[in-house]
Amino acid sequence: MRPERLVPLIVACALFMEQLDSTVIATSLPAIAIDLHEDPIALKLALTSYLLSLAVFIPASGWFADRFGSRTVFRAAIVIFTIGSLLCGLASSLTDFVLYRIIQGMGGAMMVPVGRLVILRTVPKQDIVSALAWLTVPALIGPVLGPPLGGFITTYFDWRYIFFLNIPIGLVGVLLATRFIPDIREDDLPPFDLHGMALSGIGLAGLVFGFALLGQHAVQPWIALVVIVVGAVAMFFYVRHARHTDRPILDLTLLNIPTFFAGVVGASLFRVGIGALPFLLPLMLQLGFGLSPFASGMITFASAAGAMTMKFTAAPIIRAFGFRRVLIVNCFIASACIAVIAVFRPEMSHLALIIALLVGGFFRSLQFTSTNALSYADISSEAMSRATSFASVAQQVSISTGVAVAALVLDSLRSLRGDGTIHLSDFSVAFVVVAMIAVCSVFFFVRLPRDAGAALSGRPRREAAPAEAPGEMGSTA
Repeated sequence: MRPERLVPLIVACALFMEQLDSTVIATSLPAIAIDLHEDPIALKLALTSYLLSLAVFIPASGWFADRFGSRTVFRAAIVIFTIGSLLCGLASSLTDFVLYRIIQGMGGAMMVPVGRLVILRTVPKQDIVSALAWLTVPALIGPVLGPPLGGFITTYFDWRYIFFLNIPIGLVGVLLATRFIPDIREDDLPPFDLHGMALSGIGLAGLVFGFALLGQHAVQPWIALVVIVVGAVAMFFYVRHARHTDRPILDLTLLNIPTFFAGVVGASLFRVGIGALPFLLPLMLQLGFGLSPFASGMITFASAAGAMTMKFTAAPIIRAFGFRRVLIVNCFIASACIAVIAVFRPEMSHLALIIALLVGGFFRSLQFTSTNALSYADISSEAMSRATSFASVAQQVSISTGVAVAALVLDSLRSLRGDGTIHLSDFSVAFVVVAMIAVCSVFFFVRLPRDAGAALSGRPRREAAPAEAPGEMGSTA
């Protein structure tokens, strides 16, 4: 196989490893909590720390690849991710586990964006579409295989093997990257926004991680509040910094574009609701229903399977109805599908649960696909990389916030009762709360013009109505 054809395959394998790892752990959280002698809700930190690490380091990935070479950075990212995986498998406490997940996130943040950049710069233009198609396959298959695979390994082996599996894959990835990935560099680079990187990293981590610490019985509430305040202050100074910097690491001026604002900010609010699902659903099925991790994974995989089926119908739906109408109507449908999970009960047929999750996965994925496309509808080619970084950061932060919100609801309910246990009814309340948060995103979509994203949807833009002649005032169309 020619090297230019191997490059997309190598990048796709790296993406598959990252996608599989991020979904496989959710099913194993209760078992990990037992092994580490921790409260299951405390394992929210393992999810939020990884996602936040992605959010903090993704904006720097492109600059580092241009400065130090794409092969060098891509290979280093795989090594860091693999080392983080090994350490996660050896973790003996929650503190260790969270720290090692942050290391994993550092590798993942560099691995996928740099790999995509290599493809765009090395593959001939006539082959780019087929090359990028390789990247969609692991992004779809990973979340489908993740829950049942994680459940199977946890039930019949040990959760630590989930992370050990990444070691041989990572070693092969390093060898292939060394042999086939070109070491592309850029000579004329703007200065790296280290000041902005520090402020935005402290700000995002402080706000989301501090919020996640609320309800942690091992941490005093005032410590969590101090972390949140530090994050808020850092973000305030970042906003001031970005206004006076030519190339800030997160370009806030992009929010002045209506379609980008709706596609990123509106979608972020929706993802706060959706981001709670990988955390809440396995916990409910295992702690509330008493299912094994494997049985739980075989049910939760339905959401990702529904998302896969949507990929073949999203374009025709958007073309037929337009972005604005799809986002508004589908926001209510997708949010209702989250709220429906609140009525799940152990005595219900597993087939009924799977069908409900399959349908919900379809509509949630339609919302994500629509907002992702709309975000770049009016972005110039020159600003595309900055817009991509901004949107990626917003996505990771919103999902992290969703996990923190869900955990806070569960912890608040059991604290009010004072019995220290999580009841099935607590999950019902949590699903309703996150569904209400998700549906609030509709307020960002109703402000869009009717022809928003017409260039992407294939629908004609609305022309301004011509002035009517005096004799036509009473006519009807």
